[in-house]
Amino acid sequence: MNIRSVEKSTWIFIIFSLLLFIVPFIVTGRSMQFIIIQIFIFAIFAMSYDILLGYTGIISFGHVMFFGIGAYSTAIIMNNMDATVLSFFVAILVAVIIASIVSFIVGALTLRLKSHFYAMLTLALAGLFLVAAEKWRSLTGGNDGFTFRLPEILRESHNLYMLCLIALILFFFGLRRFTKSPFGRVLMAIRENEARTESLGYKVLHYKVIASVVAGVVASIAGVLYALSLRFVNTGVFATDLTIDVLLMTIIGGVGTLVGPILGAGLVEFAHHWLSGLSNVHWIFERWIILYGTVYVLVVIFFPLGIVGTIQSKFTNRTVKGLRDNRKTVGK
Repeated sequence: MNIRSVEKSTWIFIIFSLLLFIVPFIVTGRSMQFIIIQIFIFAIFAMSYDILLGYTGIISFGHVMFFGIGAYSTAIIMNNMDATVLSFFVAILVAVIIASIVSFIVGALTLRLKSHFYAMLTLALAGLFLVAAEKWRSLTGGNDGFTFRLPEILRESHNLYMLCLIALILFFFGLRRFTKSPFGRVLMAIRENEARTESLGYKVLHYKVIASVVAGVVASIAGVLYALSLRFVNTGVFATDLTIDVLLMTIIGGVGTLVGPILGAGLVEFAHHWLSGLSNVHWIFERWIILYGTVYVLVVIFFPLGIVGTIQSKFTNRTVKGLRDNRKTVGK
């Protein structure tokens, strides 16, 4: 690879990624490190959702089922095996395999449906997984959940921070390469005009199913890391609230950008922490979800394409306008 051919934005992302490795040496408080770890985890989850919504145009209300599969796979295996690094890798492998199979079956059976029909069906399937987790108490612990032990190397918050950061960096650059590949271009064509893409000879369903599998696998890894960060799992990992949260993260940050979901995850997680923590300051903060909703409405009004999407749009418009002005000057 020629270094000169690397985009400037890639260098910016690399530098920013390297700076994040310094954060745990500056931010030593466990609570703040935990919040940052949660941001990394939900950023991965939001990026997986962006593959569906932002790049393929698929609206899913059941994406949380893959997140829950990852979380429960990890918890069950770590609870029934010795807390070693080997069992951790076995948990990841099991989570990826189950998520791949489920996402392939769900995608093959449901992606023939259009827009809201598919969204409602995925919501029903996620509800099915939630009910199964609640009823299968011998395996899942039901609503009460259960705790499990971690490998000794992951018991330190510093090491867990590094693990989640490395996972975020790898998935970001991996998904970025995926979306910029010819396959990713076809996904964007499907998003813009599915009928025209199909008329060009592309098997749209095949591309959608593959995108669904990729998104499901990435979401399952986010679930694995989420379970590790809490050392606990219950049926909440299948709750629709998590899908709504990740949808907001993607929309607030910017759909179809990958960077946007990361920014959105940071804003949403910090908003949850700070607004709920202000309940002792004034009674109105006890209803922090109202303020959170207000902030979301303001973001949608002033940043209709999301924060990153709006900035990119304005930058692109300025660049195009500058090129047009230069051409007019040369023509004169």
